[in-house]
Amino acid sequence: MSATRHALGRSVRTVSSLTLVSRVTGLVRDLVTVRIFGDGMVGSAFAAAFAIPNMFRRLFGEGALSAAFIPEYTRLVRDDESVAHAFGSLTIALVSLVTVLLTAVVEIGLGLALVLSLQDADRAYSIGLTMFLLPYMPLVCVAGMLAGMLQVHGRFGPGAAMPIILNLCILVVSVPFFVVDASARQWSWLIGAAVLISGVLQILWSLAALRGKVRWTRAFGAASVPARQMLFRLGPVLLGLGTLQVNALIDTLIAMWPNWVGPTILGHEYPLDEASNSILFFTQRLYQFPLGVFGIAVATAIFPALSRASDDRAAFVDLLRHGVRLSLFIALPASVGLALVSRELVTTLYSGPGGGFSQDGIGRASAVLIAYAVAVWAYSLNQLWTRSFYALGDTRTPMRVAVAMVLVNLALNLVLVFLTPLREAALAWSTAASAIVQCLVLPMLLSCGRKVALFDRATLVGILRSGMLTLGMVVMVVVIQQLLGEQDSWSGWAVRLAGVTLFGGSAYLLAARLLRLDELEWLVHRTKDES
Repeated sequence: MSATRHALGRSVRTVSSLTLVSRVTGLVRDLVTVRIFGDGMVGSAFAAAFAIPNMFRRLFGEGALSAAFIPEYTRLVRDDESVAHAFGSLTIALVSLVTVLLTAVVEIGLGLALVLSLQDADRAYSIGLTMFLLPYMPLVCVAGMLAGMLQVHGRFGPGAAMPIILNLCILVVSVPFFVVDASARQWSWLIGAAVLISGVLQILWSLAALRGKVRWTRAFGAASVPARQMLFRLGPVLLGLGTLQVNALIDTLIAMWPNWVGPTILGHEYPLDEASNSILFFTQRLYQFPLGVFGIAVATAIFPALSRASDDRAAFVDLLRHGVRLSLFIALPASVGLALVSRELVTTLYSGPGGGFSQDGIGRASAVLIAYAVAVWAYSLNQLWTRSFYALGDTRTPMRVAVAMVLVNLALNLVLVFLTPLREAALAWSTAASAIVQCLVLPMLLSCGRKVALFDRATLVGILRSGMLTLGMVVMVVVIQQLLGEQDSWSGWAVRLAGVTLFGGSAYLLAARLLRLDELEWLVHRTKDES
């Protein structure tokens, strides 16, 4: 089991390292695009157009379909490679066909909406940009499924590196904006074209990485049985893993009401405005940084191992406990740290030289980030809990919980948006609250349903130690913030961010080192084959 733990640590390091590069390039991309779009109508329109195909990517490409596909594909690669080749080929063909057809149907619906919106230039622009970016959906879904195949073959790097291609394509197109005379609205079409090109490049990149691992075939007959089993799991998995994405889509639809419908609802002023979706989109990118770098990385790396250990309860539970401790070791300080430095982070990244958010936008985005940040640990663990059910072949339990959480999120959205002054932060608090409830319910059902103790003494002690270190980090960050005081310039906020981040993060890791926390050792340990 020690070898398995170190193998998991190695896989997490691979995914996390490349995801870190991806998130850094994504952050640079956001620094550039936020200065192009700002926090107004154009930014909200592009955010909505970009969010819709990405929601399908998370559901199909790297989320639900991948989760339904990987356990079956793992078994076939182990037991019958010829059937595995047929199954992989059939799955990619089905994903391509279904997503292309879905894109065509949605395009027709949007086209009708566009015709009805021609009298409103802003609304027509937003719908048209969404139509332009929608073909990215089938491209990135296929790329995501190819990445899932690579994971089963032990290659986590190429899939984790794919977003880097997207970020670089957008950056190449975005940078010239600052040296030519053009409007943000005009430039959004060029950035959209870069997104589509990146989708093609991601597929080519994945196919190259799979060379020698998969033999593509049109003889799908042998794959009919595993394909039916995968499709049988797919519906429940879509709901189980897609909660966060569905909630995000609901948030987008509510935030885009002023852009797509108008500034009023039922004769009353709508509580959000044209800037709300832009603020939500760019702020989501900040909490998704630690979530993607580590939270999802752990779930991604551990899923094939959990699938292989599904028949060995002791090994399965040990792996799951291991994943929980790894997730919380980073997610707890990430949650608290993001909330503490929300003002510094938003001000430094999304304002200052070159433009960006207004002062009003900075304050609103800071409030949104605090709301999202408090549940980073829950977002991380939900990925792990849900995949644990799937590895055991149970897709219905997380589905039922997910449906309930979508309803909870929608109810909270309506109550908090319309009955409180929170504005777009209400949407973030609703998402966070539903994620925390889901994170508490899923392990209870997993433990009771299989009569196993998920949290043994070692796991609880490990979580407690991570929590105590996080508390110590909070004290240090607050003291440094008080010493530096409020700032009245962009450079001052940047220095304050650098100071609290450097000292807070260093203190946490140093304390973990001095106390010899197992989680840190699992992450940094290198086996001989890695040297």
